[in-house]
Amino acid sequence: MNATIDDALTVSRRFFLRDCGIGLGKIALAGLLAGSSRTSSAATVANPLAPRPPHFPGKAKRVIHLFMAGAPSQLELFDHKPLLAEYEGKPLPKSIIGDQRYAFIRPDAAVLGPRFRFARQGKCGAEISSAVPHLSKVVDRLAIVRTVHTDQFNHAPAQTFLSTGFQQPGRPSIGSWVLYGLGAETENLPAYVVMSTGSGLSGGAALWSSGFLPTTYAGVRFRTQGDAILDVASPAGVDAQLQRETVDLVNRLNRRQLDATHDGEIATRIASFEMAMRLQVSAPELSDLGSESQGTLDLYGCDPAKPSFARACLLARRMIERGVRFVTIFHEGWDAHSDVEGNVRGNCQATDRASAALVADLARRGLLDETLIIWGGEFGRTPMVESNPALGRKLGRDHHPQAFSMWLAGGGIKPGVSLGATDDFGFHPVENPVHVQDMHATILHCLGFDHERLSFSRQGLDFRLTGVEPRQVVLEIVS
Repeated sequence: MNATIDDALTVSRRFFLRDCGIGLGKIALAGLLAGSSRTSSAATVANPLAPRPPHFPGKAKRVIHLFMAGAPSQLELFDHKPLLAEYEGKPLPKSIIGDQRYAFIRPDAAVLGPRFRFARQGKCGAEISSAVPHLSKVVDRLAIVRTVHTDQFNHAPAQTFLSTGFQQPGRPSIGSWVLYGLGAETENLPAYVVMSTGSGLSGGAALWSSGFLPTTYAGVRFRTQGDAILDVASPAGVDAQLQRETVDLVNRLNRRQLDATHDGEIATRIASFEMAMRLQVSAPELSDLGSESQGTLDLYGCDPAKPSFARACLLARRMIERGVRFVTIFHEGWDAHSDVEGNVRGNCQATDRASAALVADLARRGLLDETLIIWGGEFGRTPMVESNPALGRKLGRDHHPQAFSMWLAGGGIKPGVSLGATDDFGFHPVENPVHVQDMHATILHCLGFDHERLSFSRQGLDFRLTGVEPRQVVLEIVS
């Protein structure tokens, strides 16, 4: 067909529907399919953080993710394996290790027994380590999953995979997906806040990036001491009136361009200017712990003047009270290639009390039923010992993606549950294996989303947090 430009401009609707093979039925079907998922639209461009309903009523309305970066040893915390003590100093049976290879230990490396005592705790009788005495007091509120497994072996891709469902940077983080699906409940604080209380993250800012979603859904990093956000205060010589007039002028220009292009990044820019002004009041008020009772500070083990995981957990509770939708606290330092006993003891001293306090404090304030708490790292640690004199390492454990433990509590989670079992050496799941993306599906389910329907259209594809492989909600831990 040789059509001129003039012909193209005068094509009738009847011709288009008939000769292009796009009947009214197909258009209607496309509309129905679009309505079955949460996809980008003009409405989300105009107000990307407007509150939106989920697919079905979710029990959780907000999330606190306690990300133990570096990978805690499940064998010292939640997965008791007495046989490891009997085999200590001997290699694992070949039938267990198979052809698995590790970066820092030999295939015939000796077994290392558990470094802490285990005992059954609470009415549920969950068997947990003496390294977490405070957590034992709230264990009846937890669901412990002992058979989580991941596709990734090294820290950066594994942290990225746990955060985004993909091993390489560029995909939206869990928090960004949640904001995209639910919108925000607050206009005075960022809806997605990130804090860090350790020595550094292998995955970097990709762990809270919005990826290909509009950047308004990205996490905002707060400092854990001093000003929560640097440079929020106006510079010298700029009073409130001048600042308001300046922001109004910039916003009018931005809105004119937004009306013309419907570019979501312009909406993000407008929202950022407005949020920066509101943060001048809300951020200092949030960070001022003077209104907290001494009893609450003692519960968390928090010194308001010092940065700590405890202070971050208390701030997270205050954020949740003020409408923040998603909070991630990264606590780095669990990478126990040497002295796994000292590593676990030190990190538990820093995190155990505050983690348990967060559960208890939210419960007593009536917030736990609508707040989902997630605790865990990117993978686990080997039952074999890592010992390398050349690197100055001994009595450590290497990376272990085949099986590790996580716990959840709060909105949508069945309390007092221990799910899954690994073999006698803690190497492989033998009952109820749970993939990391199954955990993602479960988190979205608690918030009211069908993980297969929460999608974003990009370059002709509908992307999901849970990817394209079949994943399922872990119904055994869902209330």
